[in-house]
This record gives sequence, structure tokens and C-alpha cells, in this order.
Amino acid sequence: MDAAEVEFLAEKELVTIIPNFSLDKIYLIGGDLGPFNPGLPVQVPLWLAVNLKQRQKCRLLPPEWMDVEKLEKIRDHERKEETFTPMPSPYYMELTKLLLNHASDNIPKADEIRTLIKDVWDTRIAKFRVSADSFVRQQEAHAKLDNLTLMEINTSGAFLTQALNHMYKLRTNLQPSDSAQSQDF
Repeated sequence: MDAAEVEFLAEKELVTIIPNFSLDKIYLIGGDLGPFNPGLPVQVPLWLAVNLKQRQKCRLLPPEWMDVEKLEKIRDHERKEETFTPMPSPYYMELTKLLLNHASDNIPKADEIRTLIKDVWDTRIAKFRVSADSFVRQQEAHAKLDNLTLMEINTSGAFLTQALNHMYKLRTNLQPSDSAQSQDF
């Protein structure tokens, strides 16, 4: 799975918009949306929110966790803990990227939010690297990685998989082969 596929999955997350148009309920395969009334908040998938925002048909409301004070607490908690802490959304990075790229005018303190999310991301990726290094050095057979998001796994997973494959090859080449015959008579 690549980053674009993870972003596609993130676009199914519900966000709140305030439409500036009227429309009855929309019946889609994924579920019913609406009704849409001017000035009344309604939850829609992110893909629809971005589309409506691009056509200037709505105003996007940021998720409740997309607040400078809350993100500072999340960042500080992540830095203090040795293990990965739960994120406010399994798609926090993708949601932030899409919302800030398409609706930064609707998000207060957008630049600070971008910086805080980047700090959280960097902290988590650094933790992942330290964990992977420890895992390889101790020659562990399995690892428990709770609270990682799909994008974090996607970003670092390929590297870790390749590293483990190389380690396996090195270990199997160092072990004496069972089929090797003794030179002793």
C-alpha cells in the first residue's frame, strides 16, 4: 500500500461542514448524506467536503482535536512517553494535510497546527527508528507496535521489512549448513 492509497482511505473520514446551499438527502452506496441546509452543520466524508469547498459551496469546520492547545498536549505527551500514544484520529496526518491544503482559511492558526502535527510526526517516526534499531540489535523474532497509524506503518514498514530480510540472510549464511560434510576421517 502506498501513501496515495492511505490518503484515499482517509478521505472516508467524516468531517463537519456548514453548507451555503439547500439540497435534500443524497443516497450513496456508502450511506445517506444530508439534508443540506444553509448555515446548519452536517457531517460528510472528507472527499465530499473538499469537493464542496473547492466549489465554494461550504465552509469546513476543523475536527475538535485540530486545536493548538490540544495538539500541544498531544505533542508533549508523545515526547514524554516511551511507547506510542494513541492519536486523536487514525488518519491525523492525512486529514491535516488535506484540510490545510484545501481549507486553511477555515482553520484558525493553520500554520501553528501544521508545525505541531509535523512535530508529532517527527517524534513518532524517531521513536519507530529507535524501536526498529533495538529490535534488530536484540535479534528479536517479533515486535508489538501499538497505536501506529496506517501512514506511519506505510512510511517505515518497507524499510523495516527490507532490513529484516537482510538480517535473515546474514544469519542463515553464518550458520553452518547441515549438508556440509566433515573433513574428519
